[in-house]
Amino acid sequence: MTGSLPGGFDAVVEEFQALEERERLELLLDFANGLPELPEHLRQHPELLEPVPECQSPVFVHVDVDGSGAEAAVHVHLSAPKEAPTTRGFAGILAEGMRGLDAAGVLAVPDDVPGRLGLDRAVSPLRLRGMSGMLHRIQRQVREKAGV
Repeated sequence: MTGSLPGGFDAVVEEFQALEERERLELLLDFANGLPELPEHLRQHPELLEPVPECQSPVFVHVDVDGSGAEAAVHVHLSAPKEAPTTRGFAGILAEGMRGLDAAGVLAVPDDVPGRLGLDRAVSPLRLRGMSGMLHRIQRQVREKAGV
């Protein structure tokens, strides 16, 4: 049971919860491989990316917002090294779960999403905290840029 999560998070969480622990790690690697590349404007200006110091690997986030207010369209961009597949997988989950959300939807993502994936026994608490760090930075950027 996921309990009504915004955007694609319900499907992602349900997919993880339907699997055994070992299979969850394989799915996490699938999300690592599916993390979209950064758009051209961020590849040309990496200084626009915000580091996520809660992650043990060099992870960066950037949010583009079209418009203002709760209905503003949000585009989440994340960068994580291929050599850090667990962290990259968490970034891929956030990118997938937030795809198509507006500002209100992104801000409605609960803090406990990392815990709902059922990976707490398979990965260290530090890695789960890293995912929470990414989520909090994304939400802060949305609040600042959308003015909500």
